[in-house]
Amino acid sequence: MQRPAVFAALLGLTRAASAIGDMWIQSDFCARVKGASDEVPVTYEDPRTKEKTAHGTADGRKACLHHCLTYTATQAILAGLGARALGIRVHPGAAAAALALSLGTHYAADRRVPGKGVLEKLATQTGKEGFYRQADFGMNGAFHLDSAWHHGWESLAALIATTKASTR
Repeated sequence: MQRPAVFAALLGLTRAASAIGDMWIQSDFCARVKGASDEVPVTYEDPRTKEKTAHGTADGRKACLHHCLTYTATQAILAGLGARALGIRVHPGAAAAALALSLGTHYAADRRVPGKGVLEKLATQTGKEGFYRQADFGMNGAFHLDSAWHHGWESLAALIATTKASTR
């Protein structure tokens, strides 16, 4: 199997798994609390019980890590099953490196502490702060910049995963 074909397959599989991990697997709690800090706490209201709880830095870090672990597990499972179905044998070390890159960069982007998050800082430094903050007219700039960040890193991760890949 040619490396470009393996890359395309793995990128497609991990991209699909990323969307599933981000939108379907991530809990409402993690989505709302992962950016919490002691300076900017988040109040979470349980949708079933209506109980409100306050969350700071420790809870924000835990929620973000929990989300990133389930996100990466979703990628590992779906990409692994898809690769197997396609007859692609991914080298375990390359797979581990690709998943580690995905997990680390996902955490960096999703730990959106207001004024301190990686994406917000990068948006400010590159003149995209206005777009990052846009949240009207059906647009959410932070969401789109987050998606673009993930797509870029997932592309590099898929390229890494092709290292020593072979056919079954």
